[in-house]
Amino acid sequence: MPRVSETKYRVDAGWDDVPHLNETTKKTLLASTPPYQRDARSKGRPSLGSGAIYPFSEDDLAVDPFPIPAHWRRAFGLDVGWKCTAAAFGAWDPEGDILYIYSEHYRGEARPTTHTSALQARGGWIPGVIDPAARGRGQRDGEQLMSDYVNLGLKLQLANNAVEAGLYAVWERMETGRLKVFRTCRNWFKEQALYRRDEKGRIVKVNDHIMDASRYLVMSGKDIAITEPVRGHTSAPAMGDVHAGY
Repeated sequence: MPRVSETKYRVDAGWDDVPHLNETTKKTLLASTPPYQRDARSKGRPSLGSGAIYPFSEDDLAVDPFPIPAHWRRAFGLDVGWKCTAAAFGAWDPEGDILYIYSEHYRGEARPTTHTSALQARGGWIPGVIDPAARGRGQRDGEQLMSDYVNLGLKLQLANNAVEAGLYAVWERMETGRLKVFRTCRNWFKEQALYRRDEKGRIVKVNDHIMDASRYLVMSGKDIAITEPVRGHTSAPAMGDVHAGY
Protein backbone atom coordinates (compact mmCIF):
# COMPACT_ATOMS: atom_id res chain seq x y z
CA MET A 1 0.00 0.00 0.00
CA PRO A 2 1.81 3.19 -1.16
CA ARG A 3 2.29 5.81 1.53
CA VAL A 4 1.33 9.33 0.45
CA SER A 5 2.16 11.18 3.70
CA GLU A 6 2.57 10.53 7.41
CA THR A 7 -1.16 9.98 7.79
CA LYS A 8 -2.31 9.03 4.28
CA TYR A 9 -2.00 5.92 2.13
CA ARG A 10 -3.22 5.28 -1.40
CA VAL A 11 -5.26 2.20 -2.24
CA ASP A 12 -5.71 1.26 -5.90
CA ALA A 13 -9.03 -0.59 -6.03
CA GLY A 14 -9.88 -2.27 -9.32
CA TRP A 15 -12.75 -4.37 -10.59
CA ASP A 16 -11.17 -7.50 -9.11
CA ASP A 17 -11.63 -5.92 -5.69
CA VAL A 18 -15.37 -5.39 -6.20
CA PRO A 19 -17.28 -8.55 -5.22
CA HIS A 20 -20.51 -7.79 -7.13
CA LEU A 21 -18.78 -7.69 -10.56
CA ASN A 22 -18.63 -11.10 -12.20
CA GLU A 23 -16.34 -12.03 -15.09
CA THR A 24 -19.04 -11.54 -17.72
CA THR A 25 -19.79 -8.03 -16.47
CA LYS A 26 -16.08 -7.18 -16.38
CA LYS A 27 -15.64 -8.27 -20.00
CA THR A 28 -18.67 -6.23 -21.07
CA LEU A 29 -17.44 -3.13 -19.24
CA LEU A 30 -13.92 -3.50 -20.63
CA ALA A 31 -15.19 -3.85 -24.20
CA SER A 32 -17.16 -0.60 -23.86
CA THR A 33 -14.22 1.35 -22.40
CA PRO A 34 -11.76 3.23 -24.66
CA PRO A 35 -8.27 1.66 -24.52
CA TYR A 36 -6.60 4.69 -22.92
CA GLN A 37 -9.04 4.48 -19.97
CA ARG A 38 -8.97 0.72 -19.42
CA ASP A 39 -6.20 0.54 -16.81
CA ALA A 40 -7.61 3.51 -14.90
CA ARG A 41 -11.12 2.06 -14.76
CA SER A 42 -10.45 -1.65 -14.41
CA LYS A 43 -7.35 -1.53 -12.19
CA GLY A 44 -7.90 1.75 -10.37
CA ARG A 45 -4.66 3.27 -11.59
CA PRO A 46 -4.72 7.08 -11.18
CA SER A 47 -3.83 8.01 -14.75
CA LEU A 48 -5.61 9.98 -17.43
CA GLY A 49 -3.82 7.99 -20.07
CA SER A 50 -1.90 8.98 -23.18
CA GLY A 51 -1.18 7.73 -26.62
CA ALA A 52 -3.31 6.97 -29.65
CA ILE A 53 -6.96 8.00 -29.46
CA TYR A 54 -7.94 5.50 -32.16
CA PRO A 55 -5.45 2.64 -31.64
CA PHE A 56 -6.30 0.74 -34.80
CA SER A 57 -4.05 -0.06 -37.73
CA GLU A 58 -4.82 0.95 -41.29
CA ASP A 59 -5.46 -2.72 -42.05
CA ASP A 60 -8.21 -2.72 -39.40
CA LEU A 61 -10.07 0.18 -41.01
CA ALA A 62 -9.18 0.40 -44.71
CA VAL A 63 -11.25 -1.08 -47.52
CA ASP A 64 -10.79 -0.93 -51.26
CA PRO A 65 -13.08 1.57 -53.03
CA PHE A 66 -16.34 0.24 -54.40
CA PRO A 67 -19.42 1.82 -56.02
CA ILE A 68 -21.70 3.29 -53.36
CA PRO A 69 -25.18 1.70 -53.69
CA ALA A 70 -27.88 4.18 -54.62
CA HIS A 71 -30.00 3.35 -51.57
CA TRP A 72 -27.24 4.19 -49.09
CA ARG A 73 -27.73 7.59 -47.46
CA ARG A 74 -24.85 10.07 -47.52
CA ALA A 75 -23.66 13.14 -45.63
CA PHE A 76 -20.37 14.87 -44.84
CA GLY A 77 -18.69 16.41 -41.82
CA LEU A 78 -16.90 19.73 -42.27
CA ASP A 79 -14.17 21.35 -40.19
CA VAL A 80 -13.18 24.82 -41.37
CA GLY A 81 -10.06 26.91 -40.83
CA TRP A 82 -7.58 29.00 -42.73
CA LYS A 83 -4.67 26.60 -42.24
CA CYS A 84 -6.78 23.63 -43.23
CA THR A 85 -10.38 22.97 -44.16
CA ALA A 86 -11.30 19.30 -44.17
CA ALA A 87 -14.39 17.27 -44.96
CA ALA A 88 -15.16 13.57 -44.56
CA PHE A 89 -17.87 12.15 -46.83
CA GLY A 90 -19.72 9.14 -45.47
CA ALA A 91 -22.29 6.60 -46.66
CA TRP A 92 -24.28 4.29 -44.36
CA ASP A 93 -24.85 0.63 -45.13
CA PRO A 94 -28.33 0.19 -43.65
CA GLU A 95 -28.03 -3.58 -43.24
CA GLY A 96 -25.10 -3.52 -40.83
CA ASP A 97 -25.21 0.14 -39.76
CA ILE A 98 -21.69 0.46 -41.15
CA LEU A 99 -20.42 3.93 -41.96
CA TYR A 100 -18.04 4.07 -44.91
CA ILE A 101 -15.92 7.21 -45.24
CA TYR A 102 -15.46 7.15 -48.98
CA SER A 103 -14.08 10.56 -49.89
CA GLU A 104 -12.19 13.44 -48.32
CA HIS A 105 -11.54 17.11 -48.95
CA TYR A 106 -8.33 18.50 -47.49
CA ARG A 107 -6.95 21.93 -48.34
CA GLY A 108 -5.52 24.96 -46.58
CA GLU A 109 -5.27 28.69 -47.30
CA ALA A 110 -8.22 28.91 -49.66
CA ARG A 111 -11.44 30.91 -49.66
CA PRO A 112 -14.87 29.37 -49.02
CA THR A 113 -15.68 29.61 -52.74
CA THR A 114 -12.81 27.26 -53.51
CA HIS A 115 -13.78 24.79 -50.81
CA THR A 116 -17.44 24.93 -51.84
CA SER A 117 -16.63 24.06 -55.44
CA ALA A 118 -14.61 21.05 -54.32
CA LEU A 119 -17.31 19.86 -51.94
CA GLN A 120 -20.11 20.27 -54.47
CA ALA A 121 -18.09 18.34 -57.05
CA ARG A 122 -18.73 15.24 -54.91
CA GLY A 123 -22.49 15.83 -55.11
CA GLY A 124 -24.16 19.16 -54.50
CA TRP A 125 -27.18 17.33 -53.09
CA ILE A 126 -25.23 15.83 -50.19
CA PRO A 127 -25.95 17.59 -46.86
CA GLY A 128 -23.28 18.31 -44.29
CA VAL A 129 -22.72 19.06 -40.63
CA ILE A 130 -20.29 21.75 -39.59
CA ASP A 131 -18.38 22.65 -36.45
CA PRO A 132 -20.62 25.00 -34.39
CA ALA A 133 -17.57 27.21 -33.77
CA ALA A 134 -17.63 28.12 -37.46
CA ARG A 135 -20.42 30.56 -36.63
CA GLY A 136 -18.01 32.77 -34.71
CA ARG A 137 -14.62 32.08 -36.27
CA GLY A 138 -13.67 33.91 -39.42
CA GLN A 139 -11.18 33.26 -42.17
CA ARG A 140 -11.88 36.71 -43.62
CA ASP A 141 -12.37 39.74 -41.36
CA GLY A 142 -14.42 37.85 -38.78
CA GLU A 143 -17.20 36.92 -41.22
CA GLN A 144 -19.61 34.19 -40.26
CA LEU A 145 -18.29 31.14 -42.05
CA MET A 146 -21.37 29.02 -41.79
CA SER A 147 -23.41 31.77 -43.43
CA ASP A 148 -20.77 32.08 -46.14
CA TYR A 149 -20.98 28.41 -47.02
CA VAL A 150 -24.77 28.27 -46.87
CA ASN A 151 -25.01 31.33 -49.11
CA LEU A 152 -22.67 29.61 -51.55
CA GLY A 153 -25.07 26.69 -51.82
CA LEU A 154 -23.93 24.09 -49.28
CA LYS A 155 -26.66 22.30 -47.33
CA LEU A 156 -25.31 22.60 -43.79
CA GLN A 157 -26.53 22.04 -40.26
CA LEU A 158 -24.73 22.43 -36.96
CA ALA A 159 -22.94 19.34 -35.65
CA ASN A 160 -22.98 17.99 -32.13
CA ASN A 161 -19.52 18.99 -30.87
CA ALA A 162 -19.47 16.98 -27.63
CA VAL A 163 -15.80 16.02 -27.77
CA GLU A 164 -15.44 13.04 -25.41
CA ALA A 165 -18.80 11.57 -26.36
CA GLY A 166 -17.88 11.99 -30.01
CA LEU A 167 -14.48 10.36 -29.60
CA TYR A 168 -16.09 7.41 -27.88
CA ALA A 169 -18.77 7.11 -30.60
CA VAL A 170 -16.08 6.99 -33.30
CA TRP A 171 -13.92 4.56 -31.32
CA GLU A 172 -16.89 2.27 -30.67
CA ARG A 173 -17.70 2.09 -34.38
CA MET A 174 -14.08 1.24 -35.14
CA GLU A 175 -13.98 -1.38 -32.38
CA THR A 176 -17.14 -3.08 -33.61
CA GLY A 177 -16.23 -2.94 -37.30
CA ARG A 178 -18.92 -0.37 -38.12
CA LEU A 179 -16.60 2.34 -39.44
CA LYS A 180 -14.54 1.69 -42.55
CA VAL A 181 -12.51 4.07 -44.70
CA PHE A 182 -11.66 3.86 -48.39
CA ARG A 183 -7.90 3.42 -48.55
CA THR A 184 -7.78 6.27 -51.09
CA CYS A 185 -8.43 8.74 -48.23
CA ARG A 186 -4.74 9.21 -47.53
CA ASN A 187 -5.03 12.38 -45.42
CA TRP A 188 -7.53 10.60 -43.18
CA PHE A 189 -5.08 7.81 -42.41
CA LYS A 190 -2.19 10.22 -41.91
CA GLU A 191 -4.13 12.13 -39.26
CA GLN A 192 -5.53 8.99 -37.62
CA ALA A 193 -2.03 7.60 -37.14
CA LEU A 194 -0.91 10.76 -35.29
CA TYR A 195 -4.13 11.55 -33.40
CA ARG A 196 -3.24 11.21 -29.74
CA ARG A 197 -3.42 12.43 -26.16
CA ASP A 198 -0.52 13.89 -24.19
CA GLU A 199 0.71 12.56 -20.85
CA LYS A 200 -2.07 14.49 -19.07
CA GLY A 201 -4.80 12.97 -21.20
CA ARG A 202 -5.40 16.08 -23.29
CA ILE A 203 -5.98 15.85 -27.04
CA VAL A 204 -2.98 17.08 -29.01
CA LYS A 205 -4.59 19.70 -31.25
CA VAL A 206 -2.25 19.37 -34.22
CA ASN A 207 -3.20 17.96 -37.62
CA ASP A 208 -6.62 16.85 -36.44
CA HIS A 209 -8.90 18.57 -38.98
CA ILE A 210 -10.31 15.52 -40.72
CA MET A 211 -10.49 13.67 -37.40
CA ASP A 212 -12.79 16.46 -36.16
CA ALA A 213 -14.79 16.34 -39.39
CA SER A 214 -15.21 12.58 -38.98
CA ARG A 215 -16.40 13.04 -35.40
CA TYR A 216 -19.06 15.51 -36.55
CA LEU A 217 -20.10 13.04 -39.23
CA VAL A 218 -20.48 10.18 -36.75
CA MET A 219 -22.31 12.28 -34.15
CA SER A 220 -24.69 14.19 -36.42
CA GLY A 221 -24.41 13.05 -40.03
CA LYS A 222 -26.68 10.02 -39.90
CA ASP A 223 -29.66 12.15 -38.82
CA ILE A 224 -29.47 14.32 -41.95
CA ALA A 225 -28.07 11.83 -44.48
CA ILE A 226 -30.10 11.33 -47.67
CA THR A 227 -30.02 9.35 -50.89
CA GLU A 228 -29.45 11.08 -54.21
CA PRO A 229 -32.67 12.65 -55.53
CA VAL A 230 -34.03 11.00 -58.65
CA ARG A 231 -34.05 13.30 -61.67
CA GLY A 232 -35.40 11.05 -64.38
CA HIS A 233 -32.28 8.91 -64.70
CA THR A 234 -29.89 7.00 -62.50
CA SER A 235 -26.55 8.66 -61.89
CA ALA A 236 -23.39 6.60 -61.72
CA PRO A 237 -22.47 5.87 -58.09
CA ALA A 238 -19.44 7.51 -56.53
CA MET A 239 -16.23 5.54 -56.90
CA GLY A 240 -13.61 6.24 -54.30
CA ASP A 241 -11.94 9.54 -53.64
CA VAL A 242 -11.29 10.88 -57.12
CA HIS A 243 -11.08 14.41 -55.73
CA ALA A 244 -8.52 13.83 -52.96
CA GLY A 245 -6.13 16.74 -52.74
CA TYR A 246 -8.60 19.47 -53.61
